[in-house]
Amino acid sequence: MIPRLGVNIDHIATVRNARGGVHPDPVRGALVAADAGADGITAHLREDRRHIRDEDVRRLKAEVPLPLNFEMAVTDEMVAFACKVRPHAACLVPERRAEVTTEGGLDVARTAGLSDAVARLAGAGIRVSLFIDPEPAQVEAARAVGAAVVELHTGRYCDAPASEREAELARLVEAARAAEAAGLECHAGHGLDFDTAGPVAAIANVVELNIGHFLVGEAIMTGLGPAVARIRQVIAVARSPASARAVT
Repeated sequence: MIPRLGVNIDHIATVRNARGGVHPDPVRGALVAADAGADGITAHLREDRRHIRDEDVRRLKAEVPLPLNFEMAVTDEMVAFACKVRPHAACLVPERRAEVTTEGGLDVARTAGLSDAVARLAGAGIRVSLFIDPEPAQVEAARAVGAAVVELHTGRYCDAPASEREAELARLVEAARAAEAAGLECHAGHGLDFDTAGPVAAIANVVELNIGHFLVGEAIMTGLGPAVARIRQVIAVARSPASARAVT
């Protein structure tokens, strides 16, 4: 099975907010991504609203004919908002206002209120994912709090020098296997591009990749539709039976 592609449209909103007004419209970007072959749309409503805004999330749910993956911090405000909007899925992530982007995965066992948040979201019919570092202990903790999905943080793999990249990829392979053994669906994302997405897509236990910042940046040069179509091709080739990258 070729992994699904979720396109994160946060940074279309970043460009919009840099000047104010309504352009470029992240909802329009989501529709372009859908036409180009995306399987889902991801948007992160941060507590400081630095890019995506509340109304963006409502419009994405109402106007885009793809599943919405709502990234959110583990707070009462965000849980209440998600339960009202009812996206297809909610991915719980760590969040610090000082960070430029998400710097690592949730420490599941030590995140206050996580079990209650998972239960409330699941009770509203929302599929709950936890964004974690690729560690079997975090996978097991995610299972214990009732999550249905884990998304493996691929940032260290993407940022690693060539001499260390294989070791980081091996960590992802091990964590994906642990997720399958625990009965959890396994996704992956953060920092993936045309060069790094293929080896992650080749991991047989990974069923979805979420990619955003790179695609929005590439869109400036080539257009969002061509960028999404190309990353879809990278993923498909990596998972093809003839690919030397395939990992089981």
